[in-house]
Amino acid sequence: MTANGASRDIVRLAGLSVHYGSFCAFRATDLVVPHGAIGLLGPNGAGKSTLIKVLLGLLRPRDGSGTVLGLAIREHSSEIRARVGYMAENDSFVPGLTAVQFVSLAGELAGMTPRDALRRAHEVLTYLDLEEARYRRVEEFSTGMKQRFKLAQALVHDPELLILDEPTNGLDPGGRRTMLDLIRSLHRDFGKSVILATHLLEDVDRVCDHLVLLDSGAVVAHGRIDELREHWKDRFRLRLDGDPTSFIDALGGAGGEVISREASPGSHVELVVRLPEGRRCRDVIELVASLGDRAAVLRSIGPDRERLGDLFRRIVVDRRAPLAGDSTGPSGDDGGRSRVATA
Repeated sequence: MTANGASRDIVRLAGLSVHYGSFCAFRATDLVVPHGAIGLLGPNGAGKSTLIKVLLGLLRPRDGSGTVLGLAIREHSSEIRARVGYMAENDSFVPGLTAVQFVSLAGELAGMTPRDALRRAHEVLTYLDLEEARYRRVEEFSTGMKQRFKLAQALVHDPELLILDEPTNGLDPGGRRTMLDLIRSLHRDFGKSVILATHLLEDVDRVCDHLVLLDSGAVVAHGRIDELREHWKDRFRLRLDGDPTSFIDALGGAGGEVISREASPGSHVELVVRLPEGRRCRDVIELVASLGDRAAVLRSIGPDRERLGDLFRRIVVDRRAPLAGDSTGPSGDDGGRSRVATA
């Protein structure tokens, strides 16, 4: 498989809105999505499906403009679909066709010659570990095989951008890991840009480096995930073996506090702690050492960072909070592309 040279920005939207009658289903004032692996997150009804249809040229916006891979959405929808691979959430198979026939057909619809489409169909089915099943009818496949098959038809024409809608839907833990590993490899090893639309925060955290967060049909945050996350200089995540009671008591006596405590397999305990102003990582290590035999064994320590679920709740809840009375909403701009917006 080969990697195509994609433009730096895969999506640009400016003042774009989509309406169903008088209802505004999606709006984006200023959205720039760079090359990479992008998680598209949002509650049900947030506008993810509408945005995907806009990017594929299947829905025409009422206002504004946008480009995908440098091509204008309004004028070049066919060219965009020829350079984008789309994996739909729902199954949409042609009954009676074998896997290789259907994938080959997808290649022809994307503009490939029948000969090249058939050759590529065999290649991608082999790559996705479906070689032994390529002559079977798709309706006979298991859920995991169907999901990999849908990825195959999205890959057959070697697109620059993959738009994957709930690709781990219905998969067991093993199948989900396999699918996420495939997606990550397509981005890191083959240079594909990926837009991963999902409701599973863990999938985005594992695969993506950028995030577009939707709520109520609006883009409320976008940018690099590590820049959108809050980082706390006074908070640390510890992993301890044994009973942490003595350490917790000593920490409280020194002016610190435990923010969260989670049990891990075996005798491990994970703590998130806040230290008094001016204290740092070395002070925690010295505190554990000072307890001697009374202390649990400190296995690891590092800065705490906001988890993706907490980031999601913070942005969505903070955005909705002003509706209760305060007319001002939160906003942030790091001077680059990481933004938290108000609708």
